[in-house]
Amino acid sequence: MNSIKKGDIVARKSYSKDILFKVKNIIDTPQQKIAILKGLVDRIEVDSKIDDLEIVDKQTVNEKIKTFHHKMNSKIIETKEKRNFSEYKIGILSPNNRNKEKIITGKILHLDGDKKYSQKSYYYYKKLGLNAIVKNIPEYRQPKVVYGLLQKYNPDILVITGHDGMIKKGRDYNNIYNYRNSKYFIQTVKEARKYDQETNNHLVIFARCLSKLF
Repeated sequence: MNSIKKGDIVARKSYSKDILFKVKNIIDTPQQKIAILKGLVDRIEVDSKIDDLEIVDKQTVNEKIKTFHHKMNSKIIETKEKRNFSEYKIGILSPNNRNKEKIITGKILHLDGDKKYSQKSYYYYKKLGLNAIVKNIPEYRQPKVVYGLLQKYNPDILVITGHDGMIKKGRDYNNIYNYRNSKYFIQTVKEARKYDQETNNHLVIFARCLSKLF
């Protein structure tokens, strides 16, 4: 009997156990049980047959998390070194690495539908020394609040992220209304563009959703 339950860390056997997931929910269907999975360190959300899942031992989980953090910290160090080198080349930094003038980066407003990734994004923004405000807002609410948040924080860059998923199984992949949240991302961008046209702030927008197929 399969003992997989909500909260377990698992991997999919049919995908060579390439990604570790946390079981978000288990749904009973007339044919079988289906698990809704959320990536442990990778930003991905999928569904899977319970029979295709295997519980991952704690040592493997800890090693995966450790590897992820090491990789991210290495990228942060590399990014900072490249930024310092560029600043030195254009004369912002002196040879002894002291600032000749204050470095000002653009203000970022980031809306994310997932609490975990909101916290993770904020952590890495700070590690990179970026001026970022991160708000955990469900995808369906983002179009309703984005205009007011833009007025409040007046950012230079808007980042919109979250999860998505198909409503109709295997039907018309090009129709945004067959997805749970795509229309909200589009509405959010439209509201942001309305704000930008009214203020002429030349706002830069990055919008991305991560899909899952049922």
